[in-house]
Amino acid sequence: MRTQLFALFTAIAWGVGGYFEKKGLLMGNLPPQVGITIRTAVALIVLAAASAPQWRTMLEAGPKPLLYIALGGGVLAGSVGMLCFYVALKGGSLAQVMPIAFTSPIFGVLMGVLIGGSTLQPRQLIGMALTVGGIALVSSV
Repeated sequence: MRTQLFALFTAIAWGVGGYFEKKGLLMGNLPPQVGITIRTAVALIVLAAASAPQWRTMLEAGPKPLLYIALGGGVLAGSVGMLCFYVALKGGSLAQVMPIAFTSPIFGVLMGVLIGGSTLQPRQLIGMALTVGGIALVSSV
């Protein structure tokens, strides 16, 4: 139950946060790159403080896991993904952008299947197809 509760809090934070991010971009007529830089700078300060007691675990982890996080989370998700999200957010409606942007778990699952050795049950495939169909309905104009 705790896991699902944190997942729900994640969805709430990202959904509500997206609203304020779009509002800030439009109110200030800010380029998406500036918006994501502000977001990242604030997040860096908050997360650095929250994670400070665990920093020593980086030494124990070794370089390969840190490289995976830096490239996957920092470059791909944190930079490329967020820049694309901010461009979409500034130019499109929340009703279109948010559902499409948050299909990301589907791509994570596919990566797990294609290169991570995960398997999918038919029920999961049906759920993914229904999710994509629902998103297509919700985000169409």
